[in-house]
Amino acid sequence: MKIMRSSIKKRTAPCSRSGFTLLEVMVAVSIMAIVLVAVYRLHSQTISMNIAAKFYTSAPLLAQGKLAEFEIMPADKLSSDSGDFGENFPGYYWNVAVEDIESEPLGESAKGLKSLDVTVTLNNEFSYNFRTYRFAEE
Repeated sequence: MKIMRSSIKKRTAPCSRSGFTLLEVMVAVSIMAIVLVAVYRLHSQTISMNIAAKFYTSAPLLAQGKLAEFEIMPADKLSSDSGDFGENFPGYYWNVAVEDIESEPLGESAKGLKSLDVTVTLNNEFSYNFRTYRFAEE
């Protein structure tokens, strides 16, 4: 007599590792977030540096042009003034402050000596200024 053994095989689900665990997904998202923040910060800094470079390139030329306008004025007509540079340079503003200079060491020869302070600003964020002196014979 033959004894039959039961041939019941245990069925197990095939072990498939084709998906990601929640922890792996969270780590990947965290790494992506850190990288994206760094890239956005770098991009923002690049834009700021570009604006600053443009200002510090054009501001001296604009200030020189404004000073040239004041140099051709008669000395008795010189007075402080301010304004903007119009549509060609939106956001750029200028200010010229004119002051009479009195100098004790120069005495009477200082009569007619004026200081011109020229300031160019961009949206009150950047500022470029210089001072020059003009002697006006009276």
